[in-house]
Parts: sequence; structure tokens; C-alpha cells
Amino acid sequence: MKRENFFVRNYKSCWKFFNESRWHMVFALGFFMLTFLIGFVFPIFFREEIINFISELILSLEGLSVAELIVFIFWNNFKASFFAIILGITAGLFPLFMLVTNGYLLGFVSRAAVEVEGLSSLWRLLPHGIFELPAVLFSLGIGFKIGGGMFKKGFRNNLKYNFKEGLRFFVFVIFPLLLVAGIIEGLLVGLIK
Repeated sequence: MKRENFFVRNYKSCWKFFNESRWHMVFALGFFMLTFLIGFVFPIFFREEIINFISELILSLEGLSVAELIVFIFWNNFKASFFAIILGITAGLFPLFMLVTNGYLLGFVSRAAVEVEGLSSLWRLLPHGIFELPAVLFSLGIGFKIGGGMFKKGFRNNLKYNFKEGLRFFVFVIFPLLLVAGIIEGLLVGLIK
């Protein structure tokens, strides 16, 4: 019997794990949409903190070349996605906190952009959002799966399996999505500056 290609074997495992985790990912998507809508419709919570955070972020990006922007954006998304998976061990509380804060923040910022530049400003999120949002939501879903597995019978085996397959999914699916998103977003931000 011919040995299966390394990539084919790993992507088959990723697809299997994706199917096993799909409801955790659906939960992440649904809750993200809810918090996004709350941030968009009611941009009143933590207004000052968010504006300060965005101001600091803009200052930290000032003077960076396009290549440095790509690395900065990629690295921030990489860390957030990685920790969403690893810290699922907090019974899913850390991924939940990340989900709520990121959903609300994106809704808040989207509302501000629409107020200043109109509804068409949301189209600028689309090019990198196609890659970045699924990557982040997959990470959060895996974090929820890890957290939920802690409450099932045989949790040690669940934990070991979910970590192993979650990290495989991170390497073969999430990492490439984040890389493409970082390149696109870095180029867009670099061209706008």
C-alpha cells in the first residue's frame, strides 16, 4: 500500500477535527456576531478605553514600513489565535473573554467608520477579514472544545487529543490563513498611510 502524502494525511486529520469541533465553531461565530451587533448598535460601553487603545495602536504603527506592518499584524493575530487555543484549558473562559472583547471592539470600530465614511467603509474589512476572521473563530472554537472536553468523562484523554489535533489544525489551517490576512492587511494599511 502506498504511503499517504504528509500534507494529505495532515489535512485529512484537520478536516476530521473540524467536523468534530463544528458546533464549538458555530457557537464562536454566533456569539461573535452577537457581540459585534451589540458593539455596532450600542457603542457606549468602554468608549474611552477603546478610543485610547485605538490611539495607542495607531501611534505604534506610525513609521513602520509595509514589511514591518505585515509582521506586526501577523504576530498579533498569531499570538491571539494561539492563546485562544492553549488557554481553552481555563474551561473556555479565556476564549470567551477574547470573543466578547474582539466582537464588541470590531462592532464599535465598524460603527465609528460608518458614521465617518459611510456604509461602504465596511468593504475595506472584507479582503483580510475573509482570512482573518475564520482563523480567529476557528481558534476560539478549538479553545471552547478544549475547555468543554475538561468536563467530559476521560478528560485527560480528551485534553491530550484536543490539544494535539488543535495544534495540528493551527499549523495547517489557521497559520496559513493568518499569514495571508497579515499580508493583505499590511499592504492595505501601508498603502493608506
